[in-house]
Amino acid sequence: QVNLAESGGGSVQAGGSLRLSCSVSRETKYNKYCMAWSRQVSENKREGLALIDNDGQITYSDSVKGRFTISQDNDKNNLYLQMNTLEPEDTAVYYCAADLWYSPACRSMRDFAYWGQGTQVTVFS
Repeated sequence: QVNLAESGGGSVQAGGSLRLSCSVSRETKYNKYCMAWSRQVSENKREGLALIDNDGQITYSDSVKGRFTISQDNDKNNLYLQMNTLEPEDTAVYYCAADLWYSPACRSMRDFAYWGQGTQVTVFS
């Protein structure tokens, strides 16, 4: 079991930056997880943006590569998403997500087992 809680959303002018944080609480420290950030793009669809696997390998979607940076603390208790050069199209609810390291979600960046409650990001022009 993993509990996730995002913070750091808000409103920013286009071209600006925001940093999202996700507090991670694990039932046991012995399970290995991949961690990711996603955003809601339609009523029924979430877009995977960035993922860091248990070994520290990082993957980005084409839509955010070069603008967003995922990172985590050494103790893996906090996950971050630094978002630069934000565009109005980046407006969405952003979610922190996690799944066991061998889950298909850790390759597809979709359908994670664990989700935070989400934080709103609004980019105005």
